[in-house]
Amino acid sequence: MTTSESLAVHRDAPHDSAARHVAGSAPYIDDLPELPGTLHLALGLAERAHAKVLAMDLEAVRAAPGVVLVLTGADMPGLDISPVHAHDEPILADGLVEFHGHPLFVVAAETRDAARRAARLGKVTYEDLPAATDIASARAGAKLVTTPMTLTRGDAAAGIAAAAHVIEGRVTVGGQEHFYLESQIALAIPGEGDDIRVHSSTQHPSEVQHMVAHALGVPLHCVTIEMRRMGGGFGGKETSGNIFACLAAIVAKRCRRPAKFRPDRDDDMIVTGKRHDFEVDYRVGFGDDGVITGIDGTFAARCGYSADLSGPITDRALFHADNAYYYPAARLASLPLKTNTVSNVAFRGFGGPQGVVLAERVMDEIAYHLGLDPLEVRKRNLYGSDTRNVTPYHQTVEDNVAPRIIAELEASSDYAARKAKIREFNAKSPVIKRGIALTPVKFGISFTATWYNQAGALVHVYTDGSIMLNHGGTEMGQGLHVKIAQVVASEFGLDVGAVRITATDTAKVPNTSATAASSGSDLNGMAAQSAARQIRKRLTAFAAERWQVAEDTVKFVAGQVEIGGESIPFAELCRLAYGARVQLSASGFYKTPKIHWDRASGKGRPFYYFAYGAACSEVAIDTLTGEYRVLRVDILHDVGTSLNPAIDIGQIEGGFVQGMGWLTTEELWWDGKGRLRTHAPSTYKIPACGDRPMVFNVALLDDNANAEETIFRSKAVGEPPFMLGFSVFHAISDAIASLADYRLCPHLDAPATPERVLTTIEAVRARAK
Repeated sequence: MTTSESLAVHRDAPHDSAARHVAGSAPYIDDLPELPGTLHLALGLAERAHAKVLAMDLEAVRAAPGVVLVLTGADMPGLDISPVHAHDEPILADGLVEFHGHPLFVVAAETRDAARRAARLGKVTYEDLPAATDIASARAGAKLVTTPMTLTRGDAAAGIAAAAHVIEGRVTVGGQEHFYLESQIALAIPGEGDDIRVHSSTQHPSEVQHMVAHALGVPLHCVTIEMRRMGGGFGGKETSGNIFACLAAIVAKRCRRPAKFRPDRDDDMIVTGKRHDFEVDYRVGFGDDGVITGIDGTFAARCGYSADLSGPITDRALFHADNAYYYPAARLASLPLKTNTVSNVAFRGFGGPQGVVLAERVMDEIAYHLGLDPLEVRKRNLYGSDTRNVTPYHQTVEDNVAPRIIAELEASSDYAARKAKIREFNAKSPVIKRGIALTPVKFGISFTATWYNQAGALVHVYTDGSIMLNHGGTEMGQGLHVKIAQVVASEFGLDVGAVRITATDTAKVPNTSATAASSGSDLNGMAAQSAARQIRKRLTAFAAERWQVAEDTVKFVAGQVEIGGESIPFAELCRLAYGARVQLSASGFYKTPKIHWDRASGKGRPFYYFAYGAACSEVAIDTLTGEYRVLRVDILHDVGTSLNPAIDIGQIEGGFVQGMGWLTTEELWWDGKGRLRTHAPSTYKIPACGDRPMVFNVALLDDNANAEETIFRSKAVGEPPFMLGFSVFHAISDAIASLADYRLCPHLDAPATPERVLTTIEAVRARAK
């Protein structure tokens, strides 16, 4: 190693756009100067959940002021934007409506206001068809959007039958709106010939490139996708942006004018998918000690009208149905149901959080049934280090630090003493009840679609010593760019300010994977390091030859290059190397090792490693209204050897709050006609400032370098902290359980809105009589 790794990594560094974010000077796509002749797009949406389109009168739309072009599904036959090649998602509905809000036509006009007004003038005649809009009706119809999966290890039925205790039940968990601050947007600019450049707010530029090329009937090299920054993504911009980019590109090519598509927030929420809501049926057998002997779980998901990513999402729910717990025998099955609702899509955790729902409910069920502390039951069922270390998908857990994290957090949060005080408080308080819960998370890191576990990067070193970096990851506010810049800077012994990151661009780094699955830093960091090391190796060889010293004496430290007993500025070495015709540019590539997965057999190693964490939350609930407050949260999370502790802590805090929101305040609601009624900030409640924990302590696990060869031995941090929100949900459940002297599992479903909390309180009181 000829570099000083400590200069730029393993230390706090501000987000590369932080100052511009605060000042409002960071340009997003809608901030780009509008080119002359730019057209604006709006959608005409269906007003039925399931129907045939008998007639569509768009004369008033075409005649509206400022309208230049109106297109329907009939104008683009066979054009499909299905991300998994299921060919079940046409760009515009053509003759068949499959959800309320299904796009029927697109309007291009001189102004955004003109396009939106015109889009509301269409007259459509429908023939209604039977609609299944929820899980219950979908189960009755038994239609699936993709092939389900079953994981088995051991004989679950026998393990349950032989158990001293058996419990069965159902837990439901709602969906979630991504609620990114920047709505979906695409700007298409036609070039010469068939060339087109599309600025797209997307987590997956290469997929948008494929979709646009298909829609235009041109090769991929004619389409360039550029993405500098997103105002949030959370999975909602992995596939949902395809329709906006494709329509903008189609209009731009037909009219030979720039075309921009920024939907209204209501339309955005209606047209784009959400987190899948689930009904999980379970049957579990366990002994007098609370240790599980066998478990059977079925995960029924509302997927929407098309497959989208529902297959891998429901698969991952099964992968995380164990959370941090060992099941001696397990059968876990998915049920990806077709419904007449918008197709649900990726969301932070990608189905993993819905899998964790089962694991944590079962721990509570066992605890209340046996009269044990739920934390004690959790600890007794954790993965072990010897025989109790194989998952339901047959991967051996080799890096288990969950017991250590729980032990350290249990001590630092003073869990036992606080729980005793809460019991005393509840015994004396007739209305306000308090609850506490400590829950862990074990989260697998890698795409389960193995081919996505690859990345590329491009690094240029200029003769003044400055560096340009481009990689295939996208920046959605999570600090990915600054982390990759820190990696490159460290390779040359420079401060991170020496590295400039340019917009993600398919013309610079091709064939990229989505920035998802918590893999952004792992994949792109290693690819960028590969490129930087190629250049550094060339510089080292040049310096050794010129100064006639051994290569291992050349060191890059603090902006200088030490060559034997001499030290020169890095920029000076670059200038000299250029004069000697040394290549100062390199393309890097990385593919994740060791992973493999056979879906048919349900066996393999889908994850390179696991990230761990735990949270302890205390709440107070009002038993007369169902309202509650989060009093205190303590988190201890494993990020390996952190690339940037400040960024990682921010991700942990944000992930926790978003997970807490999903399980408590955020509620999606469709009416009897299949209309989404929670389609605006006025009707959909994300956590606000007043919902934050009154005391919020977050710490990173010390001295736990990743055992695998990840980038500087760090671990992923994007998705795992989301599951820490379960501690709030189960603390609320613990408070409700006090009403029956902790003898009954409250069976609280999510989201635990005040209304649902109050309903559960009444149900527990009725059962306790």
